[in-house]
Amino acid sequence: MAGSQDFSADPRNASVRVHVNGDLVPRNEARVSVFDAGFVLGDGVWEGVRLHKGTLVFLDAHLDRLFEGARAIALDIGRSRAELTEALHATLAANGMTDGVHVRLMVTRGLKKTPNQDPRHTIGRATLVIVAEWKQPSEAIVTRGLTLFTSTIRCSPADMFDMRLNSHSRLNLITALLQAIEAGADEALMLDPNGFVSSCNATNFFFVRGGEVCTSTGDYCFHGITRGHVIALCRDNGIPVRQANFTLMDVYGAEEAFVTGTFGGLTPVCAIDGRALPQPLPGPVTARLRGLYAALKDQAAA
Repeated sequence: MAGSQDFSADPRNASVRVHVNGDLVPRNEARVSVFDAGFVLGDGVWEGVRLHKGTLVFLDAHLDRLFEGARAIALDIGRSRAELTEALHATLAANGMTDGVHVRLMVTRGLKKTPNQDPRHTIGRATLVIVAEWKQPSEAIVTRGLTLFTSTIRCSPADMFDMRLNSHSRLNLITALLQAIEAGADEALMLDPNGFVSSCNATNFFFVRGGEVCTSTGDYCFHGITRGHVIALCRDNGIPVRQANFTLMDVYGAEEAFVTGTFGGLTPVCAIDGRALPQPLPGPVTARLRGLYAALKDQAAA
C-alpha cells in the first residue's frame, strides 16, 4: 500500500543541502531548535512547489497562498516575496537541480522563550526552512490507482479550523489517514460537517459520473492550486464540471475518480470503501485531464 505521495527513491537526496534561515547545510546537519514554534505547536505555514524543466511552476500562486496563510495567523514571515524566491533558487543552485524536484518551503513563528502557546513569547524572526529533493511520483500508481476509505474524522469549517490554511498542524488529517491504513486503504476520504464528500487527508478529491467531473464546493477542503487548475482546464476544454455537495452514494456510482496535489498532479483512484471503480486506469476523462495538466506545466515552464 502507498498513498498519493509515494515516490521513487533517489540516492542523490542523501547529500542534498538544506536552507535553514539563510544557511545551506548538509541534510544530516539541518536542525531547528526544540523551542521552535513549529516543533512545539505546529505553528507555521508551508508550500510544496515543483521544479519542472528549470522552472518553479505556478510559484506566484504558491507564494500568494503562503503569504495569505501567514497573514491569517498573524505570522510575520520577515522576508519579501523576492527574498523567498531568491532563497528558493539559491537552494536549487547549491544542489545542481534543474528538473524533477519537489521543494518544501516551510515558515514557522520562530524561537520561543518557553514551550507554550502564547505567540507573544516568540523571540526574533520567523524560521525559514527549504528542503529540495529529487522526487518523482511513482509511475506504478497511475495504473494501480489509490484505494480510499471514508474516515470518521470530518473536515472542519473555517470558524473552527480552516482547511484552506496550509498549516503545519496536521494531526486531524494524520488521524484520518491512520484509520484508512488500519482499514487496508491508501488514503482517507473525508466528509464535511454536513456529511458531504469534501477531500482526502492530503489531496483534493474528484470523481466522474456520466462524463461530468464532480468535486466539492471547496468550502471545507484544501485551497488546492492543482485543484483550481483542473477545474479551469475542464471549463476551458469543454469538459463538464460541477462543484456541489455530493453524498457518498453519488461517489459510489462513479465511473472514475482521482485526487489532485502539487506533488502527484492527478492520481487515479481504483476503489472507494471496498467498491472497485469500473474503468481501467487511468479512465478516459482522468487520462485526458492528466494530459492537459502536463501540457499546462510545460507551458508554465516555457
